[in-house]
Amino acid sequence: MMNEHENVLGKNRLLEADSSSNDTMSEIFKQAPAFMCVLRGQDHRFELVNDRYLQLIGHRKVEGLTVREALPELEGQGFFELLDSVYHSGKTFNGTDMSVLLQRSVGKGLEKRFLDFVYIALRDAEGKITGILVHGIDQTERKQSEISLAEKEEQLRLALDSAEVGLWDVDVVNDHLFWPARVKAMFGISPDKPVTMKDYYDGLHPDDREHTVTAYSNATDPNMRTQYDVEYRTIGQEDQIIRWVAARGRGIFNEENQCVRVIGTAIDITQRKANEEALRKSEEQLRESDRRKDEFLAMLAHELRNPLAPISAAAQLLQKAKLDEAQVRRTSQIINRQVKHMTSLVDDLLDVSRVTRGLVELENTVLDISQVIADAIEQVTPLIRARSHLLGLKMTPKAPFVQGDKNRLVQVIANLLNNAAKYTPEGGDIKLKTEVIDGHVHIQIADSGIGMTPELVDRAFDLFAQAERTSDRSSGGLGLGLALVKSLVELHHGTVTCESAGLGKGSLFTVRLPLQQVEERHIEEQTFNDLLQKTNAPLRILVVDDNADVASVLGMLLEAEGHEVMIESESHKALERAKAEAPQVCLLDIGLPEMDGNVLAQHLRAIPQTASALLVAITGYGSASDRENTLAAGFDYHLVKPVDTRTLSEILARFDNR
Repeated sequence: MMNEHENVLGKNRLLEADSSSNDTMSEIFKQAPAFMCVLRGQDHRFELVNDRYLQLIGHRKVEGLTVREALPELEGQGFFELLDSVYHSGKTFNGTDMSVLLQRSVGKGLEKRFLDFVYIALRDAEGKITGILVHGIDQTERKQSEISLAEKEEQLRLALDSAEVGLWDVDVVNDHLFWPARVKAMFGISPDKPVTMKDYYDGLHPDDREHTVTAYSNATDPNMRTQYDVEYRTIGQEDQIIRWVAARGRGIFNEENQCVRVIGTAIDITQRKANEEALRKSEEQLRESDRRKDEFLAMLAHELRNPLAPISAAAQLLQKAKLDEAQVRRTSQIINRQVKHMTSLVDDLLDVSRVTRGLVELENTVLDISQVIADAIEQVTPLIRARSHLLGLKMTPKAPFVQGDKNRLVQVIANLLNNAAKYTPEGGDIKLKTEVIDGHVHIQIADSGIGMTPELVDRAFDLFAQAERTSDRSSGGLGLGLALVKSLVELHHGTVTCESAGLGKGSLFTVRLPLQQVEERHIEEQTFNDLLQKTNAPLRILVVDDNADVASVLGMLLEAEGHEVMIESESHKALERAKAEAPQVCLLDIGLPEMDGNVLAQHLRAIPQTASALLVAITGYGSASDRENTLAAGFDYHLVKPVDTRTLSEILARFDNR
């Protein structure tokens, strides 16, 4: 048996071992990477606290204090109640990502921390609960990283949503395809329908399939690893709609250099492509417009120089040579024809300008369309005869009536007939036909001429549009006629179309005008020749123009018709002469120096000698406002230079007849 000393020595050694073990455990507790503390009693008084716990609470001295005393900021956060519950029930509590507000620094606000922890009840040898072990890990940095990542992901999602970008992911190993609803929509696939790589291949437009699949293959090829960057069209699986998609992506390779995933983005660029196409067409139209404008200016210069050459030569001939009566007549006829041609060119330009600016005012009346056609044929007959064309007419048995401006509708039909005559080789056929269909009168003008290409048919009514012509430009014109026709027909609430089977196969133009229902009646009209036959009496005419040549030529024409003519170039002298000789007719230029023609007209109306005289404005200005000004000044008529002598003769005949 051991003696008492040995027994005591053994006990001391055992106590020394227990003390050493306790010291070790205490050191482990203190240095543990998790925060730990031991709370004793119902009031949860701190007995042991390790370094991590002190670090968590801001290195406050808490040993010997209750939790409520040491950490008063926990009041209202539920932790005191949890401790009470564990102490009384003995049930362990596990908390994950629990947020807590702690006063970690003196004088600063509460700081939020995120903790994973456990409350474990401590018992004595009899099993009675004596305290609580608190053990946990501060997850604040991880949680903040997760929150930051979530915020960035949300920002990215919002940015992608705003840009309408879809993210896609291909699991190459398992042949699995992830498409969000936005990408599925680009392929015309319902949001909830599962997709495979087959849907991708089948959805590609046949014309884009090869280069798109090649780009994807190159991105997954270990030897190439190129960026998947491609634009392609899709054909909607369910709606058959063609869309444009821009896709970008890259392959992800493992350590064995195998492509395991392909990730990327896709965006619907259908609208962008449509905008690009519209812009391209607009630029083409602008270039075409510029080209046609340049052609038109060259054409205009050519057309204006052509008549100037014979006019200039004829003027020199009249000035230098002694010509007999027949030669003088031929020379004057040349000048007259060329002036008419130039006047026609200028009138077309002015007409187009007025129509395109909406300045044309129609004098609407009820019209017999047959009479309109007759007047148009009368205008074009000289050209048709000169080119030996055969004009065939087929009119409706009952005369159709329309509401419109007679002069403008005559201009429409005459332009179409003139066009047919110009572009039909000599000896060709021109046919004019009218018929009534669905409340409209259809006027068709067909020719056996040079015809039109489909491209020219499409733009036949555009400004400056013309068929190709030879260098001598024998057909003449500025390419304004059909544009003017279309505008004037539309002003009459009608339509005009053109057709052609192709080059050398003629053309067909159809004008459609709404019918005007009227009672049958006979309309009597006096012709220009009738009026001329009713007057032989000469008139006393005062011509006022500061251009001596214009006044002199006009005077000679009037004298040739038997009238007595007085010529003045200054307004004041003209007024004095009017008082002295009381002219019956005054032909006044508007752009006179000192006193313009409108003011002179007002003076002439104010004196008894010319109060009832016929006042005719003769001017180079023909806008609606110019006509309104002359009417307000007291003029009876407004004629634009160069004056149509036939129109002037008709005015004088009507006045004399009156």
